[in-house]
Amino acid sequence: MGNCSRRHFIAYMGSAIFITGSDARSEDIHVAQKSNTTRYGMLHNELRCIGCNACVTACKKTNVVPDGVSRLEIIRTVDVPASEGVKAIRQFFRKSCQHCENPPCVSVCPTGASYKDSQTGIVDINDKRCVGCRYCIAACPYQVRFINPVTNTADKCNFCRDSNLAEGKKPACVSACPTKALVFGNLDDPDSDIAKMIKANPVYRSKLHLGTEPKVYRIPGKYGEIQK
Repeated sequence: MGNCSRRHFIAYMGSAIFITGSDARSEDIHVAQKSNTTRYGMLHNELRCIGCNACVTACKKTNVVPDGVSRLEIIRTVDVPASEGVKAIRQFFRKSCQHCENPPCVSVCPTGASYKDSQTGIVDINDKRCVGCRYCIAACPYQVRFINPVTNTADKCNFCRDSNLAEGKKPACVSACPTKALVFGNLDDPDSDIAKMIKANPVYRSKLHLGTEPKVYRIPGKYGEIQK
C-alpha cells in the first residue's frame, strides 16, 4: 500500500511538473514573440564619412577595448588627389560586425557562446561560455572578430549593447561622428530614422550573395559600391 502510494505520488508530481513546465515554456515563448519588435541595424553614409576615426576612438573608450585590437575599422577605399579645378576625393568603408540575420559565427560555435539576441537581433558573445577556439573567427566572412588579449575570448562590435545601449543611448560611434555619417535604429519601425534613410536613398549591403542578410546598410560614395 505504501509502495503504491509512493508510486502514485511520484506519477502525480511528474505530471504536474510536466504540465507546469510546458505552460511556463509556452508563456515564455509567447512573451518573447510579443516583445520581439526591435531589429537593430546601422547605416553608414559613405558620402558623409571623412575617415576621421572619431568613431573608432569612441568605441574603444566606451567599451574598454584593449590596445592592439579594435571592434571597428575605417578603411580608405578611394583616394583621388586634387587636380586643377577638382577637389581631392576620398571614400571610406566601415569594417565591423554586420549583425547578420543568418550569422555563420553562431552556427559553428561549439559552446553556444556566439548567439543572436532574439529581442534585438544583435549578434553577441557570452564571454563566460567562450573557450577561444576561434571557430567563429574563421567562419565570419567579414573578418571582423578577434581574440581579446585580456579575456582571451572572442570579441567584436555589439552595437554597445552592454554600455551605451543599456543606458538608452546610441552606440558610441554614432554619437561621436562629426558628420552624422552613421544612423542607428530599429529596421522594423518605418518611422525610425534608419528606415527612412534606407527608403529614401540607394543603399547596398556587403556580400549579400552569401545569404547572411547583414543589417549594416551603406549609402555608396560617388564611385558606387565598394565590395569588402
